[in-house]
Amino acid sequence: MIWNKKDIGKELVKELTQNYGCDALTASILVRRGIINGEDILFYLENDPRFFHNPFLFKNMEDAVDRILNAKDEGEKVLIFGDRDVDGITATTVLYEALIDMGLDAQWRVPSGDETYGLSNEVIDQFAEDYGTLIITVDCGISNMAEIAYAAEKGIDTIVVDHHTPQETLPPAAVIINHKIADCGYPQTDLSGCATAWKLAVALRFSRSELYKQEICLLTIVPENEAYTVHVLKLLNMVEIDRIAETIIPGMVRFDQTRLLAFLKGQQIFVWDGPLQKRLFEKAFGKNFELQYYDLQPDISKKFPQVSGMSLLRLKDLSRIGRYHKNKNDELDGFMNLFITYVQQTENLFTEREKRELQLVALSTIADLMELQGENRIIVKQGLAAMSTNPREGLKELLAKQKLLGKKLSTDDIGWQVSPLINATGRMGKPETAIELFLADTAEKRNEKANAIITMNEERKQLGAEGWDIAEPLARESLPRFSGNLAIAVSDKIHRGITGILSNRLANTLQVPVIVICILPDGTAIGSCRSARGYHLLALLEPSADLFYDYGGHNFAAGFSLAKEQLPELLHAFELYAAAMEFSEDGETEELIIDAELPHEYLTPKLLELADLFEPYGEKSPKLLFTASNIKILNVSALGKTEKVHLKLTLDCGTYKWPALYWNAVEKLNVDFAVGDSVDAVFTINRNSFNGTVTPQMIIQDMKRSAHA
Repeated sequence: MIWNKKDIGKELVKELTQNYGCDALTASILVRRGIINGEDILFYLENDPRFFHNPFLFKNMEDAVDRILNAKDEGEKVLIFGDRDVDGITATTVLYEALIDMGLDAQWRVPSGDETYGLSNEVIDQFAEDYGTLIITVDCGISNMAEIAYAAEKGIDTIVVDHHTPQETLPPAAVIINHKIADCGYPQTDLSGCATAWKLAVALRFSRSELYKQEICLLTIVPENEAYTVHVLKLLNMVEIDRIAETIIPGMVRFDQTRLLAFLKGQQIFVWDGPLQKRLFEKAFGKNFELQYYDLQPDISKKFPQVSGMSLLRLKDLSRIGRYHKNKNDELDGFMNLFITYVQQTENLFTEREKRELQLVALSTIADLMELQGENRIIVKQGLAAMSTNPREGLKELLAKQKLLGKKLSTDDIGWQVSPLINATGRMGKPETAIELFLADTAEKRNEKANAIITMNEERKQLGAEGWDIAEPLARESLPRFSGNLAIAVSDKIHRGITGILSNRLANTLQVPVIVICILPDGTAIGSCRSARGYHLLALLEPSADLFYDYGGHNFAAGFSLAKEQLPELLHAFELYAAAMEFSEDGETEELIIDAELPHEYLTPKLLELADLFEPYGEKSPKLLFTASNIKILNVSALGKTEKVHLKLTLDCGTYKWPALYWNAVEKLNVDFAVGDSVDAVFTINRNSFNGTVTPQMIIQDMKRSAHA
């Protein structure tokens, strides 16, 4: 393994410590990871829902909200249609609860049994027979062109709430909410389907406010030498849509001769410190000038007494969000940030209800391998914290059965012990069981559903073991046909619910993209694709789009369905394509990218606080990787259930003796190192929970004798 600790500039580290109030070690890790812009640093150092992006940044969000509000007013029947995986199950649950809470006549459905992924004509026909008029797809729909057109023929509108990569042609939906559509307006680059549905739920709640669809102007006038500059920004649904600045020299121009008249015409105008603003306007435009506005200072000061009597200049310097946006941190920006915070609190936009929802949003974000950057970091932080302290109905039962109740939960806990349970319901053809678990109104019902899910997961494991024995040799045998760049396993003996698991495991094993295809009794072939070495799967599928009933997904996980009669033509196309495949990384030499080299005085349990700061860990946010030198090995023992292949060590780090684990390293003992040696090590740290006792421990990634011992 190559140990790589990137050199960084001390001046940049110093700048981060001064600008953002973090210590030098935290700043150096941020710099080493390339996180140097305030807008990115915010999501590492802050954990407040105030920093979530406004859902109305989606350009189509207001249209979606209005269509749903119209459905409520007209007493329409609404169907929420989701996917069968964790993301689809949680998205369906979150939006269904939100619509019921608002009083809509809503129902939900997800593909069950051998039903195909995505919306189908059969589902549309059944909903039409029930006099339904609005379908909202969640975590699916972006590729359902024909089905959505068919729904329109039946008089049914469709709102697509999805996060999958769209095809070249978008479906003819009434509204589409998807951050992967060009010019959608939303700044987050990776959002789960459930998070997208939650954004719609939050927007719907804001629609109850008097501020919904109301344009608001925040205004302040600032003296500058012998002139006065009027700064105004315009908000719609709390999103800035425009701003102007007009400099006035007293006696030189009338108000109606400025751009201000047209900009402010018909607007609600809010100011801070009305008496001061009045005096400044009179100096700029004369004593006879009057501007109708509302002074927010008394109301906001009542809510936040600490800002009472402060000027906007002082408030700007105190703004936490302004600290991270240096190019947008003048007095008007400070006013806007304070106003938005005030509205969020007075409108109760983040309450215990949102904490319950964020548990499912976080679960989906982890399970669907979303990048843990930007607001996804706060989504997962908030969700994990709520799960750890007050888990919502349904999750509580699953956590109890996995012996996770009362534990400080991590992304690993959720990814390895909770997500697979919920995914098992979809893989076994019964995803509705998980939704029923989350919606059940009694503990007895929830316990019954949780037990059923545990049973399904055991069945899924057995099918997985049997499926591996079938798929693994088929995939290996296919490699020469596909130029060693792609592996494909096709069988009618593989259960459709485990194709994703098998393709993922095979991709990790073979280090090439893998497609596992099962043949259903009705003659439909279902394929699951998983990437390796950075290859974008959609580039592989798009040339054969005309062969598929449906296809879609992400760059690194995708799927498709087609008639089995089309399989020979598809495999031939893959054969030709694979011959020219190129990979962005070869993955041959493992490189350990080190975040910090630590002296012995830093190697204490307090180091866990630093690890917590950089949580959550996952996609694009790997665990902190440390290195330290001249650590003495005090003792070693071998571990393993059937075969002792792992090492348990105690390492003397000066003031603290660390327990450590080194996986699959038994053959290194007494070869690369031995008890009593001083070693250099690369490691992560975590908490080990056993019988109610929590202790810090190292997880060794690589170790070698110290050259200077």
